Amino acid sequence: MSLIIALAGSPSATSRTVALFGALASGLRTDGHQVRVLPVRALPAEALLGADASAPAIAEAIAAVAGADGLIVGSPVYKAAYSGVLKTFLDLLPADALAGKAVLPVLTGAAPAHALAVDQVLAPVLTALGARHVVSGLFLLDKQIRRIADGAVLAPEARDLADAAIGRLVTALVTALPAGERVRR
Repeated sequence: MSLIIALAGSPSATSRTVALFGALASGLRTDGHQVRVLPVRALPAEALLGADASAPAIAEAIAAVAGADGLIVGSPVYKAAYSGVLKTFLDLLPADALAGKAVLPVLTGAAPAHALAVDQVLAPVLTALGARHVVSGLFLLDKQIRRIADGAVLAPEARDLADAAIGRLVTALVTALPAGERVRR
């Protein structure tokens, strides 16, 4: 199946967004996909902020993105957009870093009005990085995500939205991969 990197762009150690990514990854793994959740906040701050793409941890994260078939990219909403830590990492990626990849943008936020940021703010950046297919994004309210010790529990309506979003990503993975690479792992 496919290798999916989940770039979790929350700066918080107790992030509901990172917990959500864990839950999404678990579902994808059940379907046979390989998933690696990469919390951007875990990258060395000095190298990240200094745009040092040669720093080992940064280079490894960039290589992970390059080697992925698909990505889930997201963060909590900050100032009607995504987090600065995610922006900083995305700025380090080569211009065509997402070429040929299927990508699911995901944002979490406190109010329904923030939902517009998924497709109007985050998705265009992913397209600019060359993604072949940016699927319709997922936005969940903070109150729909309950952190637990080993992940997250989603409210029933949030689970339905997340399942539909993952379904869109999985479908796009098949169309985003070149014909000879559809089942390479």
